[in-house]
Amino acid sequence: MKLVKFTRYEKFVIGILAFLQFTIILDFMILSPLGAILMPALQITPSQFGLVVSAYAFSAGASGLLAAGFADRFDRKKLLLFFYVGFLVGTLFCGLAPNYKFLLAARIVTGLFGGVIGSIILSIVTDLFEYEKRGRVMGIVQTAFAASQILGIPIGLYFSNLWGWHAPFFMIVLIGILAGFLIFFNLKPIRDHLLIQSEQTAARHFFQTLKNPRYLLSFIFMALLSTGGFMIMPFGSAFTVHNLGIPVENLPLIYLVTGLGAIVSGPLIGKASDDFGKLKIFFFGTILTIIMVFIYTNLEITPLWIAMLVNALLFVGIFSRMIPAQAFMSAVPDPANRGAFMAISTSLQQISGGFAAVIAGTIVHEAADGKIENFNTLGYILIITAIFNFIILYYLDKQLIRR
Repeated sequence: MKLVKFTRYEKFVIGILAFLQFTIILDFMILSPLGAILMPALQITPSQFGLVVSAYAFSAGASGLLAAGFADRFDRKKLLLFFYVGFLVGTLFCGLAPNYKFLLAARIVTGLFGGVIGSIILSIVTDLFEYEKRGRVMGIVQTAFAASQILGIPIGLYFSNLWGWHAPFFMIVLIGILAGFLIFFNLKPIRDHLLIQSEQTAARHFFQTLKNPRYLLSFIFMALLSTGGFMIMPFGSAFTVHNLGIPVENLPLIYLVTGLGAIVSGPLIGKASDDFGKLKIFFFGTILTIIMVFIYTNLEITPLWIAMLVNALLFVGIFSRMIPAQAFMSAVPDPANRGAFMAISTSLQQISGGFAAVIAGTIVHEAADGKIENFNTLGYILIITAIFNFIILYYLDKQLIRR
């Protein structure tokens, strides 16, 4: 087994990209738990609050598609700084929002800029790290999701209890400014891809990437990858409280254990993806996800320790699919249109996730006693998409080997 080492600069790049991912995910996730404070403060209805939450996802997806045409035309460092500054400005406006309409507009602006950053991060990882290292890198970068759960959200809620719902957004802006300075002064220019660009227009570059037969199946794969998760996650806390009988005050403990499990398992899954192969680890993640989703979505009254164990194993399964999938997809596009490919792929994930959450809302129902009905139907849909995802990746893996 080949020993893979990272240079000091590579460790800095991994660290700063993971931190950027942390701020982006935290900004997206922090709004949902703030609902109980924000709705009465702005005097808005649950449907209006739902629109505020979904506005980010849809604007992020749209901006990624719009940016795809010129994603490969600029130094990736400059592109990253431009969109990150826009993201921080949008987040600042969220914190300053005096009313519902202002907040809705601020979330749209934040999504327009924040939605592109994820694809730029993936492009940078692909540009700077060999394929044999990318599983490890993706494993570390994706732990930002878990870190936002066990660090960012509790701290943000604590600040909101002290100083109001505006405070978490100001917190994100302050730590984001620090990250911006680190990028500006320490990240080297990333522009080797500029040497192999053609003279075609941004629109032509976008459409050529979008309709490339070799990429189409990858786009379908990435869109399906997020569908099931976006169906289950919005209703997870209500299902845990009302169906499993877990007191609401114990929810943070479940999030803590789940997040810690993800932080520990993420880098290990990334390393295993490099050592044993992306497809094998994805297969393992698919089997584990199918088993745990079936168990989780069919649970009834459950002891706390079992709920924590099931949630932790479910996230290990999800990470065992997400990390090798992203590492694998980094090898699909040609270097000349890598940025466009990543932008389109990320956008389709966000858009399909947004539609999945909307569809899920029409499937599940809240009973008179608060229980979430038809939640297991969402689980069966996730299982079906997981099977389709593995079949598609198996086919793509054969294509990649032939290339």
